Amino acid sequence: MEEGMSFPNKAARQACWDARDQFWACLDANAENAAPCSHLRELYEKGCPSQWVKHFNRKRSYEKFKDKIQNQGSLTAPVPAVLDSSSPVTPRRHRVYRELVPP
Repeated sequence: MEEGMSFPNKAARQACWDARDQFWACLDANAENAAPCSHLRELYEKGCPSQWVKHFNRKRSYEKFKDKIQNQGSLTAPVPAVLDSSSPVTPRRHRVYRELVPP
């Protein structure tokens, strides 16, 4: 992508998206190992505006994270919905509620 361009035309946008899709397909096929995909990464980074590359990379990272959460479940133990009175930790909203609303 040329540095002086303000916004890519339709053909440049399509070339960028194609390069991105080819690079990502290579990553998927190689279990996220970027070494065999280095030539596609160069085409992707040269063919797209740098801000687009950053955006696409963040989006891919988020989508991978979201898929992992949906397919494998939560990464941490679930938090109990309601803490009983014997619990050593009382959420702040409960303390405030108790202060505002007398028993």
